[in-house]
Amino acid sequence: MSELPAALGLAPDQVEAVLRAASLAPSVLNTQPWRFRVLPDRLELHPDLGRALPATDPDNRELRLSCGAALFNLRLALQGFGVRPLVDVLPGHAAPGALAVVRRGGDFAQDDEMRALLAAVPARRTNRRPFFESGVDARQRHALVRAADLERSRLHVVATREEAARLKDFVRRAHRIQQDDPAVLAELTAFTGHRPGAGDGVPPASAGFRPEAQDEWTFRDFHPGENHDRPPGKDYEPDPMVAVVCSFHDQPFAQLQAGQAMQRVLLTATTLGLSASFLSQPVEVRSVREELRRALGGTLVPQTVLRIGFSTPVPATPRRPVGELLIQPADSTG
Repeated sequence: MSELPAALGLAPDQVEAVLRAASLAPSVLNTQPWRFRVLPDRLELHPDLGRALPATDPDNRELRLSCGAALFNLRLALQGFGVRPLVDVLPGHAAPGALAVVRRGGDFAQDDEMRALLAAVPARRTNRRPFFESGVDARQRHALVRAADLERSRLHVVATREEAARLKDFVRRAHRIQQDDPAVLAELTAFTGHRPGAGDGVPPASAGFRPEAQDEWTFRDFHPGENHDRPPGKDYEPDPMVAVVCSFHDQPFAQLQAGQAMQRVLLTATTLGLSASFLSQPVEVRSVREELRRALGGTLVPQTVLRIGFSTPVPATPRRPVGELLIQPADSTG
């Protein structure tokens, strides 16, 4: 990797650590759709549109959600170095093409909560394995809801059997629509399976088990074209905690905001010993997403669906080197 410049009062190796932390955010199929420009007075977050998924994510909604998660990690990492991040979301002409610009807003005094969240950044995993039957207790649920509130978003926890049944139907119908779309299946195949040396995507070790008919919830099959049948006695739990990350409006700004909330929720879950994975199909299919929005009362906009519980540890998914994520100061983002 070419040497990074100093920025925001940080040495080059500290800037690299900040960008590395940002790159550990979750993204659909682990596409890692973000790039960064480093200048002495700011760090810019840009979308990597070459990593968009036009069939799975036709409006780039989840791309912005993922970039919002990367932005939250970046904020945390700067705080870890004692920098108070001053964030300008969608800066427009001030940084053409950028989703966010982060400047130094002074010094930051670390607290225990920030330290715990920062320690969770490299430990967080998307866990696609079955969860244990032991549930998430009220104290843990409250902590997760609070995490979203702190990022000016809402975590709607599915609370009744009737609501869970309705959401299961949304997931099932959206999944069926996607299974009938060759372009969606092609995108899934491109980022899953055995891809030796790949710095992105979902490798078999992180893919969970192949879905089966007895599953209460409909899971995405991350083993296309491969024989990865489920071992006996390894069924998925019927009643995980399921929650919808929501924004209060549906513009790109809100999607970036919801991405930061999503990541704070996921990191908070990690600090509590909880695992999480995504049931994002109903948000990816426009017609089903509108039904889900109405089911939530019409005032909240669903941005992603999380399944949360306790499970066994899973390995990290691969990440691209920081050097591959850089935009040189004079470059266009495309």
